[in-house]
Formats: sequence, C-alpha cells, structure tokens
Amino acid sequence: MHRRSAPLGGHGRATGRRPAPAGRHPGRPPPGCPQVSAREHRPRVVAMGGGRGLTATLRAARRYASHTTAIVATADDSGSTGRLRSALSIPAPGDLRRCLTALAGAEDEPLGQALEYRFSGTDVEGHALGNLLLAGLTAVTGDFLAATVRTAALLGLDPEQGQVVPATVEPVDLSAVTSNGTRITGQYAISKTAGIRRVELSPPGVKPPDGLARTIHDADQVVLGPGSVYTSLLAAALVDDLHAALAATRAQLVYVCNLEPEVAETQGYDVAAHVDALCAHGVEPDLVLVHDGGPLSTGDVGVPVVRADLVRSDPQYGTAHDSVKLAAALATVLP
Repeated sequence: MHRRSAPLGGHGRATGRRPAPAGRHPGRPPPGCPQVSAREHRPRVVAMGGGRGLTATLRAARRYASHTTAIVATADDSGSTGRLRSALSIPAPGDLRRCLTALAGAEDEPLGQALEYRFSGTDVEGHALGNLLLAGLTAVTGDFLAATVRTAALLGLDPEQGQVVPATVEPVDLSAVTSNGTRITGQYAISKTAGIRRVELSPPGVKPPDGLARTIHDADQVVLGPGSVYTSLLAAALVDDLHAALAATRAQLVYVCNLEPEVAETQGYDVAAHVDALCAHGVEPDLVLVHDGGPLSTGDVGVPVVRADLVRSDPQYGTAHDSVKLAAALATVLP
C-alpha cells in the first residue's frame, strides 16, 4: 500500500520505487491473467468520476461493454448545479445530466440537445434544462435516484445495457487540505487551488445507493477518469462503501490519465504524480492508460503504464480524449 501523501506540483516525491502492484488487492489476478466472469463475450464495466471526462469514457464503454454503470460524483457546487443545490438541498445534477445523455447515445438527438440547453434572458437564466428536469423530478418523487432513473427512461437508455447512478443521493460537499495546512471547502474552490494534499467528503460516512458497491464487486473492469483527480475522481471514489468496494473488487482497475496537468489543481504533475494522488487516498489502479505523444511525462510510476493514441484528431474540437480510440485501448487491456 502507498502511504505517502499526494505530491505537490510533481516535486518532492520519494525517489525510491513504490512496491510492486501484485500485493495491492489480495485475491485479484494481476493484469494479463484471465479471471472468471459471468459475461460470455463482452465485459461489465463500471466508470467513475464526473465532468466531461466521464462522458468520454461512457461513449467508449458503449462500444465494447455488455453493460455499463456510470457512478457520478455529486459534490459540484458551481454554476446552475450549485444554484439548485443551494436552493433545494439536492445532490449536484449537472454531471448526471451529461452522463445520462452520453450513455443513452442521445447527444446528437433533439431531446439530448434540449437537456443541454441553457436559458438566457429569463428568470431561469444560466440553468440547463436537464438540471431543472432532475430537480423537478426529485421534488415530485422525493427521490433523487428515482429522478435519475426516470430521466434515463425518457432518454431511451435501456437498463439492460447501462445505468447512470449518483455516487450518493445525500447532499455532499468536498473539502481539501493543502500542504501548508489550509482547509478549502467546495469543489469549485478546490479546483482553483494548488498544493492539494488531501480531499475528503463532508459529512463523513455518506452512503451510495443500495447495491452500487455490489456493482463494483461484480464488474470485469472499473475505469477511473479521465477527469480532475481531486474534484471528480476522488469526489466519487471516497464515498465509504464505494471506496471499500474498489479495494476489494477483482475487477481490473484502470486509471485513464488526463492529457495534461490542470491549472492549479494538478499543476506540474506528471503521470506518476496523478497516480500518487489516487494511491494516497487508498485508490490503487492496476494499470494506467496514457496518451502516447502528449505533453505529460511519465515519472516513476509503480504500476504498468500503457500508452496509446487517445486524442481526437478533429481540430475543431480541440484536445480531448477520442471515445473510439479510448474504447479500443480499454478493450485491448482487458485481462
């Protein structure tokens, strides 16, 4: 197990190599070894995180998985999501909205585009329609998870093929402690802070929806990322029962590293620093998937690193993970 604190700016890590990954998860076969699974042809995949990075993974998983479960962080406190959270005391709906549309394959459909529509010049200025729908359904049903399920059905998401689930249905906030001992509260504020040492959820002990930890146990592959390490990935992975399931599952745990460090949050990080940040919080991947030829240097990574071409080639979209290429890479690394 890794006991070091997360690195600061890619500097100050211990120079010795980390322990070999074989003892990371007792009973889990190492990468490349076959494991028994109920699936006949295609894997059951769990993808965890938030933001636009998770939607790229969901679009990828639709191409090779028999069933995909998206576990979505709900600590976002910015924009339309933050306003609804403050007014209605609900978990963050924004990343769920994006993930529902992506996993349903409805991003280019009128309904999917409508859920992304943001109002302007009205009393609901800045709100995305999908956020308002999730908030309204939660108010009517009294159940945030039920609101998510009903929105999935509206988008035509077949539950036999996939599901989008909030990491917790309780309102939760993210807090962080920096290297100089300063405590920062709120996901947005943390995303603008350099020198993060540790993050945690508040209140402690929040629970995931019933059965969600079992989904991790039963998966063939769990994918973390791409996405902000502290404010997306760990915001989902630190929910107590999910955190324990990640440590115990026999599924292959793959971390898809960001294409480059993020300003402030992971400024100066190399691949090893991203992995160290996860391991410092007890989340230990079996392998790391990294874009080949990108600006991110590798560093001293204690788990296998697989490099592949993962970037979208169309310049009009800028630099981002290509879901087709990501699907091929994730399918290839499966045991």
